[in-house]
Amino acid sequence: MELPQRVVLVGPMGAGKSTIGRLLARELGYTFIDSDRLIEERCGANIPWIFDVEGEEGFRNRETHILEELCQLDHVVIATGGGAVMREQNRELLSRNAMVIYLKTSISQQYERTRRDRNRPLLQRDDPLAVLTDLFERRDPLYHSLANLVMMTDRKSPRLVVRQVINRLKPRTPRHYRKARKEGRHHA
Repeated sequence: MELPQRVVLVGPMGAGKSTIGRLLARELGYTFIDSDRLIEERCGANIPWIFDVEGEEGFRNRETHILEELCQLDHVVIATGGGAVMREQNRELLSRNAMVIYLKTSISQQYERTRRDRNRPLLQRDDPLAVLTDLFERRDPLYHSLANLVMMTDRKSPRLVVRQVINRLKPRTPRHYRKARKEGRHHA
């Protein structure tokens, strides 16, 4: 199985996209790019400031522009923001140009990982758990529809998730070889 030129990680905030993406890129010998961090670098401002000044629509416009640019690169692992899938244009772009991996996690795990993070503008509300629940209900079907691979991250170390992804991208077990031979696609 040939490795994809681009691996894109999607999923909710707190799923581990940045941490897992960095480790996965290292394992594959690829470059890691966090689209949110790149937006901040280019703007010279953090995401909450961009949301305050330009609104969510302004931020999403910047995000689409960055994703278009990143989907032209090869040998990259890209971590997207949790809401990148909300735009149909982004979903089409990612599905056409990359292998998309949905890092899925429970709402309770998201809450534990994000509750103290002040750099998440959508959670700066009275009831962040309700926000996370609402976001999950709206976004989970989109993540699933886009994903070539779904990986659960709850109660797993980032290294374990990376190992599981690598095993799916580069299967080497006898079971995989037997299955490939049976399907007539074994390459030694």
